[in-house]
Amino acid sequence: MPKNLDMQKNSSRRNFIKKMGGAAAVLALKPDFATAEKRILRAETVVSANDKIRVGLIGAGIIGHYDIDTALKVPGVELAAVCDLYDGRLEYAREKFGATMPTTRDYREILARKDVDAVLICVPDHWHARITRDAFAAGKHVYCEKPMVQRLEDGLSVVEAERKSGKKMQVGSQRASSIAIHEARKQYLSGIIGELNFVEGFYDRWTSNGAWNYSIPTDASPETCDWDRFIEGTPKLPFDAKRFFRWRNYRNYGTGVAGDLFVHLLTGLHTVTDSIGPKRVFAIGDLNYWKDGRDANDLVVGMMDYPQTAQHPSFPLVLRSNLADGGAGRSAFRVVGSDGVIEIGWNDFKVKHFKRPKADGFGGYDSYTSFSAKQKVDFEKWYNANYGGVSTDWVVGKDIEYATEEGYDDRYDHLANFFEAVRTGKPCVEDSAFGFRAAAPCLLANMSADKKKELRWDPSKMKMVK
Repeated sequence: MPKNLDMQKNSSRRNFIKKMGGAAAVLALKPDFATAEKRILRAETVVSANDKIRVGLIGAGIIGHYDIDTALKVPGVELAAVCDLYDGRLEYAREKFGATMPTTRDYREILARKDVDAVLICVPDHWHARITRDAFAAGKHVYCEKPMVQRLEDGLSVVEAERKSGKKMQVGSQRASSIAIHEARKQYLSGIIGELNFVEGFYDRWTSNGAWNYSIPTDASPETCDWDRFIEGTPKLPFDAKRFFRWRNYRNYGTGVAGDLFVHLLTGLHTVTDSIGPKRVFAIGDLNYWKDGRDANDLVVGMMDYPQTAQHPSFPLVLRSNLADGGAGRSAFRVVGSDGVIEIGWNDFKVKHFKRPKADGFGGYDSYTSFSAKQKVDFEKWYNANYGGVSTDWVVGKDIEYATEEGYDDRYDHLANFFEAVRTGKPCVEDSAFGFRAAAPCLLANMSADKKKELRWDPSKMKMVK
C-alpha cells in the first residue's frame, strides 16, 4: 500500500470524532464522567433527491437484513434491489419491501444497475473478495461484512481495488464506530493506564444458533437454491442444505470462530490502541463439542506478538473463542497497562487505574521473615534510612464506568459513517486497509492451528514473512 494512503488512514482514525460528520455518533463527556451525556446524533437536515443514496443488497440472510434494516434508518438511503441465491429469501424481500422490489439470483445484475450507488455485501466469506472487486470495477461504493476476505492472498487485491476505483469501502465490523470503543480509546490515549504491556480477549458462545446451526427451510433443494453458484471456486459437491444455510461451519465457505469472532475483538483493540496488527501469530484449534458434520474448529486459542509503534510499546495478545463455554456466552477484552486496566465489553467499559507504591513493604509473605534476628534489625535500619516515611500503599484511583444508553446501535453509526463518506469523500473509519489488518491475524490463527507452527506477518506491508 502506498505510504501516503497509510498516512491518510492513520490521520483519519486519530481524528475520527472530528471527521465523522453529522450522521454519525458522538459522545460528549462531562468532567466527572459518571454523569456523561449519552446521545446518538442523527442527521437533522432534509436530504435532497440529489443526495439520496440507492443501495443494492447482495445476500439477504441474517446479517443482510440486520444491515439493510439499519441502513434504511439513515436519512437519504433507499433500497434499489435485492440479490440472494435462495428463492425463499427473494420472496421474503418482496413481501417486506414491496411486490415490485427487483430481485435476482445474480449479483452482477445488481452491479449493472445504474440506479445503484452502493452495495451491501452480506454473503458467505468465500464470496467477499470477488464481489467486492467486481463492485469497485462497476463503479459502486462497497460495504462488505467482516471478515473482509476469506483467503490471505486476496487481501491486497481488495485494498488495491478500492484505491484504484476512487470509491469508498467500509468493512462491516461495527465496533470501529462504537461510541463506547472511542471513549475507551480516549481513556487509553490519556495515559490513565500508563504503558501498555498486555492484552487479552475472548468471545464465547453456548447456544446452537450461536454455534451457527441456523434454521433450514423445508423447501431447500437444488431448484430453490443456486447451489452451483454458491460452491463456485470451491470443491464440487452434491447439493447439501446444511452447507448452504450453515456455511460458517465449513472451511470451504467460512473462516470459523477466528474469522467470525476474533475479528470483532481485533477491530476494537486496533481502534483503541492504533495498532495495525501482530508480527507473529501462534494458535491452537480443535473441534471439541459440535461434532455434527462440520469441519470448522469450535475452539481456537491464539497468541499474537504486537510490535512497538509510535503509539505503543510491543505487547502480547491472547485471544480465545469457544462455541461451548458452558454458559450464556460472553465477549470482552482487557487492555492492561503499568498503571491500570481498561476492561471493554461490547458497548461498555470500566477503567481501573492505580499507581505502584514508591517503596516496597516488608514482613508478612516476604523473604524478610526468613532473615536471622540480627539481619532483621540491620535490614530495618537500612530500610528506614532509605524509605522512612515513604508510603508502601498502592494509590488506587476511582473506577470509571461507561455503558451506552439502552437502544444504542453501533451498526447504525458504522453505516452512517459509510454513507457520510460516500456523500462527502471523507475517509471511512474501517476502510480496506483497516479491514484487512483486522482480518489477517484471524486467518493466520486458522493457518497456524492447522500447521501447528508460528507464522510471521508484516502488519505494515500486510504480507507474510518467510
